[in-house]
Amino acid sequence: MVSRRKLLKSLSLLPLAGTVLGTEWLHGQSMTKEVLEATASRNFFKELGIRTFINAAGTYTSMTGSLMPEEVTQAITYGASEYVNLDELHDRVGERIAELLDCEYATVTSGAFGAMTIGLAGVISGMDEDKVAQLPDTTGLKNEVILQESHNIVYTHALKNVGVKIITVKTAKELKKAINPKTAMLWFLNANTDEGEIKHEEFIEMGKTFGIPTFIDCAADVPPVENLFKFTKMGFDLVAFSGGKGLRGPQSAGLLLGNKELILAARQHTPPRGHTIGRGMKVNKEEVLGMLVALELYLQKDHHKEWEMWESQIKLISDSAKSVKGVDTEIHTPKYANHVPSLKVRWDQDRVKITPNEARKKLKDGHPSIETVGNDKEIGITTWMMTPGQERLVAQRLKEVLSTS
Repeated sequence: MVSRRKLLKSLSLLPLAGTVLGTEWLHGQSMTKEVLEATASRNFFKELGIRTFINAAGTYTSMTGSLMPEEVTQAITYGASEYVNLDELHDRVGERIAELLDCEYATVTSGAFGAMTIGLAGVISGMDEDKVAQLPDTTGLKNEVILQESHNIVYTHALKNVGVKIITVKTAKELKKAINPKTAMLWFLNANTDEGEIKHEEFIEMGKTFGIPTFIDCAADVPPVENLFKFTKMGFDLVAFSGGKGLRGPQSAGLLLGNKELILAARQHTPPRGHTIGRGMKVNKEEVLGMLVALELYLQKDHHKEWEMWESQIKLISDSAKSVKGVDTEIHTPKYANHVPSLKVRWDQDRVKITPNEARKKLKDGHPSIETVGNDKEIGITTWMMTPGQERLVAQRLKEVLSTS
């Protein structure tokens, strides 16, 4: 765990604001404070005519991910108060994150998607500036990425951005046969582990045997906290996590962990360099600090206590739903991505005369507005993105919707 002392020390390494204060500067700061106080009192979403909602669905990008703790937003505000060298900040924070996660190196990225793109780009180009500038034209370069057919989801577009061809296989035998001089990387999707025949260890071993870097996408795979350490220890060369999901950092940030040489090469594709495919994947100083503090806070959490709270919240909603005759519930925990206590609510539509989709719409359109997931057979609910206490509102509204139908 990270001590409070270490947390404070990490921020103390960064420059303090206002070393030399002049009268005009102080007057400007006073005015700025007034502006900030006025801004803080504004309800921007109300002004824009946008409804906020209780997030009973999870860490969906369309629902703006997670809510950042106050310490994270304070770090972001602090980052906005001074100028620093962007590369130097990435260097120091990368070193700090590597220390926290006991891995060789790390960098803050523009989400897990951005981590995939710059990670692969670094694998292909190395530190060669000509190759860095050449991408996504992969003429004369290694330009194939092999992955399991069941892992070929929409987010592999992050790999295609680099100009590579995706090669899919089903078995270890097919994987071995597909490897050739054009193979740049082997890519693994942790969320779909059970849907592929080739498991982690065999996948890593294949990469090591042929000298090909292996990359695992763990975007939504925190919690459990152990995953932050597990896959680099297991032997994957590169590991990606989303920053704005379970870690509760900035929604547009992520982490790339692993081999230092490969990550330094990946950094050649990021700002401030402007002739690269990663120029648009800028991570500003505010997000870098926010991601660092989010990670430090996450590592300090009492994860067992938090899990017990989630279980209690889910049980409350489950019991409330089941009190309606004809309603049944299932409490479950996904094995990989979004590994948190979750609820499925189903019912006999001859007794509860509303469809799941209609019920979800009523929850969304009601007061308060509640976002859930599901399909035409069930409603899906999680509580880990709720503010404590909101689970009672969800339990009450769900029961009302099911009871009055």
